[in-house]
Amino acid sequence: MKIPNLKIGEYEVELPIIQGGMGVGISLHGLASAVANTGGIGVIAGAAIGFLKEDFKKNTHEANMEMLKQEIAKARAKMTSGSLGVNIMVALTDYEILVKAALEAGVDIIFSGAGLPLTLPKLKQLYPQSKTALVPIISSPRAATILCKKWLRMDYLPDAFVLEGPKAGGHLGYSLEQLKSGKVNVQRLLLETLDAIAPFEAEFGKKIPVIVGGGVYTGEDISRMLNLGASGVQMATRFVTTEECDASIKFKQEYIRARKQDIVFIKSPVGLPGRAIKNRFLELVEKGEKTPFKCPYHCIKTCIPKTAPYCISMALINAQKGNLENGFAFAGENAYRATKITTVRDVISELVQMILQHK
Repeated sequence: MKIPNLKIGEYEVELPIIQGGMGVGISLHGLASAVANTGGIGVIAGAAIGFLKEDFKKNTHEANMEMLKQEIAKARAKMTSGSLGVNIMVALTDYEILVKAALEAGVDIIFSGAGLPLTLPKLKQLYPQSKTALVPIISSPRAATILCKKWLRMDYLPDAFVLEGPKAGGHLGYSLEQLKSGKVNVQRLLLETLDAIAPFEAEFGKKIPVIVGGGVYTGEDISRMLNLGASGVQMATRFVTTEECDASIKFKQEYIRARKQDIVFIKSPVGLPGRAIKNRFLELVEKGEKTPFKCPYHCIKTCIPKTAPYCISMALINAQKGNLENGFAFAGENAYRATKITTVRDVISELVQMILQHK
């Protein structure tokens, strides 16, 4: 028995596993290259990536652009197989700057969510020789239909979709009411999305793979999605507690510390619900305490600093560095299942064995 390959645009990888992009320094070149070298797709997250540079506060957008290019180059230098992607959120104020940087760097795939990436094909047209595949991240079949129709006006069909379900970590594409109801079922959404894109595939003779993310944690989960018609899966939380993950050891230990009841929904300052690990910082926020700050970055279009209880970028930068007293860790629903620090290769080996058992 063989695990199916995953083909996105011109790129084909041995394993149908994409490491989800985790912003503000959780997935950089270290994690992305390690996942790629196992035969999957590693992903560098673009959000606030420039915080690693000294001039980040003064020249935020330039620092983000330069660091994204540097991280892509570092990942390439360590890669021996697989493919490399970047995750760039539509909601970022420097979205177009980062997309252009990724295209100039010749990254294999751009994954783009946190809003509909309506202009992505037009940006790629600025680089006629580019072979970069374009993959929107969506939360509904309706979004898939809208993007197919809009992109066709630019003579482009998505090279794939990532369908991110309600069990994902970080900012989520659902209302808090939908999330708390538990009625949103990613398996049903997958079948509906496959139906929604089928007419476009038939008319233009192009396969549009659908990759499922959010709550995918085991090989059994992967097999279930593949058997339902998904072409692959996106996994982020599972890779946090690896040696290669680019976050600090204290950040990783938050996952190991977490119990099931510690995985909670939060109201992010950017106006979206999110899922994170409850800690003292979030408890104080919940009580209405506000952390005074001057907005140094204006990183997210929807953030209103005057009314925000804290700066989301500063909180996540603190967490990445291990300062959890002044920040918190985003995490998927299954984060509490982590019990130790392992390696990417060991995680992939375990997943592959279980996939084969459940084929």
